[in-house]
Amino acid sequence: MNRRSAIKQLFILAGGMMIATSCSNDSKKASIELQNVDLSAEDEALLKQLVEAIIPETDSPGAAALNLHLFVMKMVDDCHSPEDQKSFLEGLKAASKISINNTDQALAYLQGLEKEDAFMRILKRRTIQGYLNSEYVMKNKLIYELVPGRYDGAVKINA
Repeated sequence: MNRRSAIKQLFILAGGMMIATSCSNDSKKASIELQNVDLSAEDEALLKQLVEAIIPETDSPGAAALNLHLFVMKMVDDCHSPEDQKSFLEGLKAASKISINNTDQALAYLQGLEKEDAFMRILKRRTIQGYLNSEYVMKNKLIYELVPGRYDGAVKINA
């Protein structure tokens, strides 16, 4: 065996190992990769019900349809301090101990929390932020005019 074929086979083996590890589908983990927060698939499903209770589906899509739970997860992972992340995880664990099977139960649970509760504060803030920045709201709800806007030269001024 010569050196070139050995190096070539080594790179093929390393590439195969990278592809194999990236394709592993661990059903116990969350659907997005998080660096600082460890959430399971059950935590993600619970979070989806909680954000749907905050912004339910009416004539416009709700939080679950807009995947706002993923936004909340990513924002907590990336933008909050370790203390806030710990408080959020504790609040989520407390919610998981209660049997929440539908939106009404999730809403009742959230209404039972104090407004100063760190979990409730983070969840509500990030859910609303994600909704207001969603593609649906930006395209269908907000009217945007290019700067400097419309010129109307016939406006009467009352002096």
